Amino acid sequence: MKILKQSFLIASLLMCVFLAKAQTTIIPHPQEVKFIQGVFQLSKDTKIISQKETREEANYLAEELKKGFGEKIKIKKKGKGISLILDKSLKQELGDEGYSLTVRQDEIKISAPTNTGIFYGIQSLRQLLPAEFEYQTNAAKSVEIPCTQVKDYPRFGWRAFMLDEARHFQGMETVKDLLDQMALLKMNVFHWHLTDDQGWRIEIKKYPKLTEIGGFRETTQITRNHPEDQNGIPHGGFYTQKEIKEIIDYANERHIRIVPEIEMPGHAMAAITAYPWLGVLGTSKEVPGEFGKLEDSFNVADPKVYKFLEDVLNEVFALFPGQVVHIGGDEVKFDAWKNSATMKELMKNEDLKSPADVQIYFTNRISNFIDQTGHRMMGWNEILGYNVHEWQEDSDFEVKQQLAKSAIIHFWKGDLELIKQAASSGYDVVNSTYWNTYLDYNYEAIPLSRAYNYDPIPNGLDKKYECKILGAGCQLWTEWVPNRKKLDQQVFPRLAAYAEVGWTNKDQKDWERFSQSLEELKARWTLEGIDFATEVEK
Repeated sequence: MKILKQSFLIASLLMCVFLAKAQTTIIPHPQEVKFIQGVFQLSKDTKIISQKETREEANYLAEELKKGFGEKIKIKKKGKGISLILDKSLKQELGDEGYSLTVRQDEIKISAPTNTGIFYGIQSLRQLLPAEFEYQTNAAKSVEIPCTQVKDYPRFGWRAFMLDEARHFQGMETVKDLLDQMALLKMNVFHWHLTDDQGWRIEIKKYPKLTEIGGFRETTQITRNHPEDQNGIPHGGFYTQKEIKEIIDYANERHIRIVPEIEMPGHAMAAITAYPWLGVLGTSKEVPGEFGKLEDSFNVADPKVYKFLEDVLNEVFALFPGQVVHIGGDEVKFDAWKNSATMKELMKNEDLKSPADVQIYFTNRISNFIDQTGHRMMGWNEILGYNVHEWQEDSDFEVKQQLAKSAIIHFWKGDLELIKQAASSGYDVVNSTYWNTYLDYNYEAIPLSRAYNYDPIPNGLDKKYECKILGAGCQLWTEWVPNRKKLDQQVFPRLAAYAEVGWTNKDQKDWERFSQSLEELKARWTLEGIDFATEVEK
């Protein structure tokens, strides 16, 4: 009897440890989760139960489980196993991306109103598996999953990660790996910064010099604040339209929409080098290797420039299935415009009061064109016409024009009152304040805890305007990110924190729980070869 009691006690303690571990595995943390006694024994004989409408998600799950079992488990229309159930009646309760996940001893059910919800339920199920399951070299016979009840849906509909490939080209393998990590963390927008002063990374068939010339530079700045310090090493690369379609398909399979960014009217030196008539100064001889805010911009007084941009955007629209296209719009240096006779004539003819007024005039022309094609324009918050930079003169910001209300404002810099003003004026806003979300900043500037505690809704915003905050984005600018090792260390583990910022309700967030859950995720990253940063709190 004594031995029996001891055995029962040991079993109970092991179960408590098992459940405690289970409760720390899902990032971002679900809105409702309950772990109960018991386990589901998953093996290669387990069936995935799926109808035609969830077959893509079933195939995805089967491929993930194949990594652990060494063979693809079967997909059936009937029976017990892992059931994927599309139930549109759940939409009122769970929204477009929510799901319920139930793990019992005899079966697993993932129910959702949409295929996206089914996919996210699969991601939570994957995180309930031991970290090593998908990465072991020897096929597993079976694996235990804790019995669990989850009801889950996101706080925000916009949960974005941005990769700048203009400063340093990363390549398809890196992009796909990042999309995989975004999918696991239920992030749904890949913001792809494809053009800037230092490189043009997207093939445009009508203007081949954009990549032939604009896609390559002879040297790169290597010291902050000293543009003259160059490495003398050529750098370049670009994506063909075929390669972009492959990446788009890869993202679609992971329920991630891609928002391409084509910078205008500033940060355009690569394009101007390829086609000098696009610029104002006519002085560009090569794609610059220095970073920062460069002098020339598109000549927005020239009708040929608008034709060029419309041609480029038409090819972008044909490639990318999403509705939103980002036009940048940040950090335009106005000196070239102010000294241009053609620009002065434009200002006189259109009754424009300042260079900022010119930029809004230009942006509205582009916005109207984008709207007419059934798409929607997004831009950094300078497109509203406010001075948010200490290096710009207030006199350049007398504004008569008003930005079209269809524009999405991507807020990154300035007084937070500007967010409130934009939202109350009817604009949709994505909040990416640089002091909270810039992944190129070191961990002393933005430690993991700061990333985790970030709230996209600014204090004091009237509740009736909170719906205008679409969500948040985190950004990796790559001036100082020349390789994959540096990229991994800047992005991970903070990407997990931003995922929870976008998904989990404020009252469900818990730093201690997140920190414990992160250990399981780090084990996955280690097995995947992701070189995440370890010194993340200062």
